[in-house]
Amino acid sequence: MTGNSNICYVKTVPDRCRVCYTCVRECPAKSIRINEGQAQVIPERCINCGNCVRVCSQGAKQIVTAIDAVEELLRGPDPVAACIAPSFPVEFMQDYEFRVLVGMIRKLGFKLVTEVAFGADLVAERYRRFIVQNKKGQWISSSCPAVVGFVERYHKDLTDKLVPIVSPMIAMARILHHIHGKEMKIVFIGPCVAKKAEARSNKVAGEVDEVLTFSELREMFEKNKVDPQSCEPSNFDPPRPALGAVFPMSSGILRAAGISEDLVTNDVVATAGIEDFVSALEEFASGNLDMVLLDLLCCSGCIMGPGITSRETILQRRTRLGHYVDYRLRGLDKGEWYTQMTRLAGLDLSRTFDPKIQTLEAPPTADIRKILERMGKFTPQDELNCGACGYATCREHAIAISRGLAETEMCLPYTIDELRQALKEVEASHARLQDAQEALMHSEKLASLGQLAAGIAHEVNNPLGVVLMYAHVLLDECPADSSMSADLQMIAEQADRCKTIVAGLLDFARQNRVVLQPVDIRDVVSQGLAATPVSEGISVVVQNELEDPTVEIDKDQIVQVVMNIASNAFAAMSDGGRLTIRIRQENGSVFLDFIDTGVGIAKENINKIFEPFFTTKQIGKGTGLGLAVVYGIVKMHRGDISVESNADALRGPTGTVFRIRLPRRGQNEDAA
Repeated sequence: MTGNSNICYVKTVPDRCRVCYTCVRECPAKSIRINEGQAQVIPERCINCGNCVRVCSQGAKQIVTAIDAVEELLRGPDPVAACIAPSFPVEFMQDYEFRVLVGMIRKLGFKLVTEVAFGADLVAERYRRFIVQNKKGQWISSSCPAVVGFVERYHKDLTDKLVPIVSPMIAMARILHHIHGKEMKIVFIGPCVAKKAEARSNKVAGEVDEVLTFSELREMFEKNKVDPQSCEPSNFDPPRPALGAVFPMSSGILRAAGISEDLVTNDVVATAGIEDFVSALEEFASGNLDMVLLDLLCCSGCIMGPGITSRETILQRRTRLGHYVDYRLRGLDKGEWYTQMTRLAGLDLSRTFDPKIQTLEAPPTADIRKILERMGKFTPQDELNCGACGYATCREHAIAISRGLAETEMCLPYTIDELRQALKEVEASHARLQDAQEALMHSEKLASLGQLAAGIAHEVNNPLGVVLMYAHVLLDECPADSSMSADLQMIAEQADRCKTIVAGLLDFARQNRVVLQPVDIRDVVSQGLAATPVSEGISVVVQNELEDPTVEIDKDQIVQVVMNIASNAFAAMSDGGRLTIRIRQENGSVFLDFIDTGVGIAKENINKIFEPFFTTKQIGKGTGLGLAVVYGIVKMHRGDISVESNADALRGPTGTVFRIRLPRRGQNEDAA
């Protein structure tokens, strides 16, 4: 296996990524970039701890498999040895006895099946010897490849503090090559993803050919139809281990080396877990820790590695491993073990490390401030530090955004505010669309009624004129004291009323051409009021708030609008009242507000008042066409008309407000 330190052994399945930011939050190296809603691993920053694989509930993060490469080795001419990590009882011994497992591995084609725990024995002895000889220094254990990767990338100054001794995996590979020759191919099988990267590390490349996780070994069993019933149980090949089998547990290396973690002298401190090992390194780098050896594991012991499929708790796993170690120690041939340890005492287990610094320069404070403000965080109180984005603080999130590792949308409070604003805009747009739809339906209704009314009006107008003419002729010729005089008078009055209705129908139905001309809107209002009789007890007030009263409108049509609305207002104030007409400007449009103190319009009638022939007046008092005509004229001017009214005296003063908006400047065009 050739050296390459920047290969990432974790892949992302895009279709499964739900952008929950759990992997971002749980990544100790912050090596996951969010790009266009996808979590992407940055190879050069990744320490291959596999924590993202363990915490992703959707299976979006998966370990890159080496099954094909291992099967190719097994088909090759050279013998292949399987080196099993000491944590294997946690994965397999809940299913079958260890000899059965060894038999199943042999059936896959492996010539040797050995325990890496013996390599751990040899490494532990070298650690003990190293600490005795270097008590005046301060050191960091180097058995965990994820910890080594983290130090190499993010604590360049601490690489010379790493104990220069290989891990048990590399030690076992060197042992087998020493005993069986360099042609022996080595496949490590364990719980760790970082071991895949360690095998390709520039400083120890060529020792281990391929690395499988326990889950990959299970896949190989299934793929090749290897089961306990189809194989012959056998023991591991020598050399066989002693206390090196406890290496997978926190402080296991200390136990195997006979090094005491003394709480009084504090010469040796051991800690494990994502958060603890990162903070311990920070403390070590600051010089605040007074110790000889800092023993670190990225996981909470190798028994919790991401390549394990077991669902047991950490205590159950420790118990299972402890039972196996106890059983093996009771059957250990100590004489043989000492012989092997003595025979390999001179084996070179040294190594060096390869700093590949990935720390980034802190962005300028001004840039961080701008990013925070972009997310609505203008004061320290706005920085909630909720951690939903995957970063501990809002400032860390802003720094990650500046470095291109994160996006503003990852901030949950910011996203919620954006969604609320978007929802308001959608609601406003929906309201405008609904208004437009209602207006369109109303216009279609008016158009249909207009066509019908035009046909009826033209057909009725001529015979109605004849009836009216002869009624007046007969009335003129009839003596005043005649009994027919009252009947003829009734015919004439009702014919006149029909003529008024027909005229209204023609006004409503005819195709109008809006001729826009600059006129003084005050004169238009005055002319409309002058043509509308005012009942006794009603006062009219015109309030002009315009500096420039010139508006481009069709004067005659707007006069008709003023007349119709004023007439309705006067009819609503039969007992007296006040009509206020306010002329004002807003956003480039002119508004005419007709405010009366009449009886108001009932709530259930508000949506009907612009429909043709709808009226609340008594029979003979109105045709129900006035407001329909007003609506059509306003729309032809590309304006709007709205109404607010209160007819319930218990809710306050009754009255109605008609509000008309007209563009100050318009375009001449034909409009229906």
